[in-house]
Amino acid sequence: MRRPLVAGNWKMYGSRAENARLIAGIVAGLAAESAECVVCPPAVYLSEVGELLAAAAGQVQLGAQDVSAESQGAFTGEVCAAMLRDVGCRYVIVGHSERRRIWREDDQCVARKFLAAKAHGLVPILCVGEHLGERQAGRTFEVIGRQLGAVLELCGPLAAEAALVAYEPVW
Repeated sequence: MRRPLVAGNWKMYGSRAENARLIAGIVAGLAAESAECVVCPPAVYLSEVGELLAAAAGQVQLGAQDVSAESQGAFTGEVCAAMLRDVGCRYVIVGHSERRRIWREDDQCVARKFLAAKAHGLVPILCVGEHLGERQAGRTFEVIGRQLGAVLELCGPLAAEAALVAYEPVW
């Protein structure tokens, strides 16, 4: 059985001082047999948090909250998978409900981000889930099937290798 994984998405919170305290607390609270732990701070703190984690001897892994589907170019504010690898990320969240809802990222966009992450050796954490209305209408499996289907269509049946799926219902 796979060791459980707990990923903490910090969203748009934190400061350098808060990050240092949080990492110290997480590392101090880890038990030898605990779940694998991933922290996903805001992009501006990735490098610094990665340095803090280096002292934890691999007990906690670094992840990013998002990745661009593009490998490089004039995409102001975006961060590509190679950059994430360069600062020590091992994981990246794709398809988070907030990205789908607020930035209108559709299933095909999420699939392209998933592929970009995989192409650069990152482990994508694919978020899937339905809204309350979809759940109440009995469409849960349809919605999740569509979300997973877009990734499988673009990436093929081996998409699940070195990838994680997080069920994230929005209700």
